[in-house]
Amino acid sequence: MLIDTDIIVWYMRGNEKARETIETYPRFSISVVTYMELVQGMRNKNELRALRRALRAWKTEIIYINEEISSKAMFFVEQYYLSHPVHLADALIGATAVTHGLSLLTGNAKHYTPIKDVEIVKFKPG
Repeated sequence: MLIDTDIIVWYMRGNEKARETIETYPRFSISVVTYMELVQGMRNKNELRALRRALRAWKTEIIYINEEISSKAMFFVEQYYLSHPVHLADALIGATAVTHGLSLLTGNAKHYTPIKDVEIVKFKPG
């Protein structure tokens, strides 16, 4: 399972459903893009330390961008941008899921709907 940025954000904000959902996946992955988005949202070093501790505790694998992911993301942007805007981060996260054969758990399914190859698992925080 590849977990999208929003799920981790909900978890860090104390959302009980996000906590329960994350705990149902004993091992999951995130894209390095998700990691960078999370770091950019941190307000201080304590929040960053808490994020790092949580990722270690969950044994989260961070999947880095490689040539195959880049190529797929480029294709997704070219293919869908004019009809259904696919933003850079979403294209890279979607391409990561497709490249590694992972489902994508997200509360932002509409961001990935145009990308037909992504298997989306929807999350609702409330």
